[in-house]
Amino acid sequence: MILLTVLAGCGPRDFAAPRELDDACSIVREHPDYLRAFRATERKWGVPVPVQMAIIYQESKFVGNARTPLQWKLGVIPVGRQSSAYGYSQALDGTWDEYLEQEGGWRHKRDNIRHATNFMGWYMNGTKRELGIPLYDTRNQYLAYHDGRAGYRRGTWKSKGWLINVSDSLARRTLLYDSQLRACNKR
Repeated sequence: MILLTVLAGCGPRDFAAPRELDDACSIVREHPDYLRAFRATERKWGVPVPVQMAIIYQESKFVGNARTPLQWKLGVIPVGRQSSAYGYSQALDGTWDEYLEQEGGWRHKRDNIRHATNFMGWYMNGTKRELGIPLYDTRNQYLAYHDGRAGYRRGTWKSKGWLINVSDSLARRTLLYDSQLRACNKR
């Protein structure tokens, strides 16, 4: 029996996205482990649950093993990915390594929701400390998350209309998720 349990844990993990990405209550009902991870990150780092959810929605659509698309040469020869971004939080290799070094989580994995949300809390707190962006400010936190803190400081995002639209959309999604979570918690 123990052997079967161990072998079952070694099988492929389910990285499928939740069915209703526009419904926070459905997401956390379908994946209660997500809500536990979000709440743990909120307790440790102060990042509100709806902010975490909105950014993960944008970064990976809640797919744990999400990667950036392959790039192709001559339309048929794969030459690598657009970036090293991976997992729920789409953390880049270098930033993830910095997180592991500072947080001592050498066993942390980007495709683990608890580890991914903890990474986001760590990163967003660094953004708050370095740039003064409040943790509830999804729009500006996302701009700094996407372009990096140095890019945000230089204003690289200002010439990216599509990124400004995405970050504005995420601010609205945060409000949507927040109101939905308040309603489903009352049920």
